[in-house]
Amino acid sequence: MAPDEFQYFATLLEKHAGIVLEAGKEYLVEARLRPVARDGGFASVGALLQDLRQNPMGRAHWLAIEALTTNETSFFRDEHPFNALRDVILPELIARRATTRTLNIWCGAASTGQEPYSLAMLLRDSFPQLLGWTLSFIATDISEATLARAREGRFNTTEIGRGLPAFFRQRYFIPDGEGLRVRDEIRRTVAFRAMNLVGPWPNMPELDLVLLRNVLIYFNIETKRNILQKIHRHLRPDGCLLLGATESTLHIEQSYEVVHLERTAYYRARHPAANAVSLGINWAV
Repeated sequence: MAPDEFQYFATLLEKHAGIVLEAGKEYLVEARLRPVARDGGFASVGALLQDLRQNPMGRAHWLAIEALTTNETSFFRDEHPFNALRDVILPELIARRATTRTLNIWCGAASTGQEPYSLAMLLRDSFPQLLGWTLSFIATDISEATLARAREGRFNTTEIGRGLPAFFRQRYFIPDGEGLRVRDEIRRTVAFRAMNLVGPWPNMPELDLVLLRNVLIYFNIETKRNILQKIHRHLRPDGCLLLGATESTLHIEQSYEVVHLERTAYYRARHPAANAVSLGINWAV
């Protein structure tokens, strides 16, 4: 890949998806774009990039961008945040929402669905009282292809073997070909929607719980700050934000305070927030 080709695509990726490609990642771009070039009928990655440069932003550009998004995920990833949700965070939130009996949750990096389904199973198994509540659970991702997989809720044996406890497998999955599929009562809990974190944000209700884990690490400081500020505008004063184990608001956005638990941590707004602000299109529910 020529230096100018890499620079063009790195600029495109950062502008439209917020993802920063460091120098030396040419091999990664080449490998990820090769299937996109092949499926599009191009003789090479270079031919694909030339076509992208010559045409207005369109579907082909988004297919190339989606090819560079990271979809690494697993059920109950890292374990400790889910233990904290079960034992501390959710019991406290539910107690504070006992009067309104509403709970609004957003998972901002749905990928192929393992994280939101993990939380949905935890909610169903540990908090049966929520069956009588108004529960809004939105899970978003930039990639339409991964969202299509997430909505189907089908997982192969390798994916099932990555972090899914036997109890949840037996209770919330059914056989599906050579793999398993999430039962409808769990799939119906989560509404999957396309959303670009660095693009216009949809209108959202005031949020009680936000999971944005292992996403900010791919963005530059300015983009991280912008995303954290937008979340702050939607998060209830006593709401909770969970980031990845290597992520933090420290030295990026000072409107949060960290709450340390035994083996993990979460963040909450430092000052009471006003009602959620309209930032763009409505959710298509």
